[in-house]
Amino acid sequence: MNPKLTQSQQRTICTQLRRFKLQLLYKASIHGFTGAAFHQRCDNCSPTVSVGYNNSGFVFGGYTKQPFSQSGQYVDDDQAFLFTFNAEKLIKYPVNNSAYAVKMIANSGPYFGENLVLVNGSQAVTYSNPGNYYNFPAAQMHGNNLNLTDCEVYEVEGATELERPWRTVIWESGKRKELIESIKSYKPTVNSVTQPRILLIGPVGAGKSSFFNSVNSVFRGHVTSQAISGSSSTSLTTQFRSYSVKAGREGKPLPIILCDTMGLEETKGAGLDIDDLSSILEGHLPDRYQFNPSAPLHPEAHGYRTSPGLKDKIHCVAYVIDASKVSIMPTGMEEKLDAIRRKVNLMGIPQLVLLTKIDEACPLVKEDVRNVYRSGYIKDLMQEVGSRLGVPLSCIIPVKNYSEELELDMNCDILLLSAVIQMFRFVDNYFDELSDRMSNMQTKD
Repeated sequence: MNPKLTQSQQRTICTQLRRFKLQLLYKASIHGFTGAAFHQRCDNCSPTVSVGYNNSGFVFGGYTKQPFSQSGQYVDDDQAFLFTFNAEKLIKYPVNNSAYAVKMIANSGPYFGENLVLVNGSQAVTYSNPGNYYNFPAAQMHGNNLNLTDCEVYEVEGATELERPWRTVIWESGKRKELIESIKSYKPTVNSVTQPRILLIGPVGAGKSSFFNSVNSVFRGHVTSQAISGSSSTSLTTQFRSYSVKAGREGKPLPIILCDTMGLEETKGAGLDIDDLSSILEGHLPDRYQFNPSAPLHPEAHGYRTSPGLKDKIHCVAYVIDASKVSIMPTGMEEKLDAIRRKVNLMGIPQLVLLTKIDEACPLVKEDVRNVYRSGYIKDLMQEVGSRLGVPLSCIIPVKNYSEELELDMNCDILLLSAVIQMFRFVDNYFDELSDRMSNMQTKD
């Protein structure tokens, strides 16, 4: 039973309701356009979203937190609302008189006040009469086309809170201080490299530049925005940037360089070019190299390093993925990430995933970031990312970047600092592997 509501529309509704998942209960085109079929599948379920579809392309319906029944009575619901979609945008019409929000009628589908009824009188039609309980422009709601091609009812599921966190994190200021000191004192196991280079790769708007800004903020002691970041449909980063993080305003550079690239776009000839990626990984690209998606890098480019040393190469790749968009990742994007992963694998560079915007994806985490490892939904998302990108769960680290805050938050800092520590562990693996290879080659000689 496939939902007719698109993934994007489902996500929009979930964001509106601060819930995370819609479970399809009833689909009239399969179960029948009858009140009996609707009640059999939907009674006692709540909260629900009911959706009507007509052949003019309108998608409209209503939400109620009250369970459906066949009592013949009105039920009070101050959170009920009607809605319609204009493309992907949700337009809401809240209930005006909550005592008459929903009526429980046996011979009909979802019955909102006396104003909007889906599967009215057990027919494939909508009853529409904007009035006292809900007011809406009929032309905007359904285009005055009252014939239904389908009707669906979804149960809205909240985030499940696990009894105990599945990863242990110490949420204390002492831990934050300990992580900061570990990062400041880190030394790579290879003498020729003082600052390991971590490459951030991900779709446009996932939070690559924001991750650098956030880590930088932790060490500056206040929220700062050195790298250009924000929300845009095309990449705000158009140059290859190598950012060094300083320990405080006048402090020494930390033993890490975060390399920021153009955002990935699903269409060919847009966003980061996969051919440019090899040049980045091998250390050929100079800082501030201007990307040109329609033409890969040439060795004649200004500042091109013809013979990069180990210190110029990339020592770890971090994929930056927006948690709130995992379920709607386009196939083209998934294929692009897969091609990159294969290329990085061949070069023996360790890879991890930074799962960003965890607060936007899960209400539990929005309430308190310390719930990140208590949220069943975040764990599910991490497993989904793992299977889509082909990385184990142990390589996926959830973080919350600073975006609208003015002051630092200890718990966000702990997640960000833990991510950097994990990067160092992966870098150590890379250098260990490298020295093993060198030893084997010397032994053979």
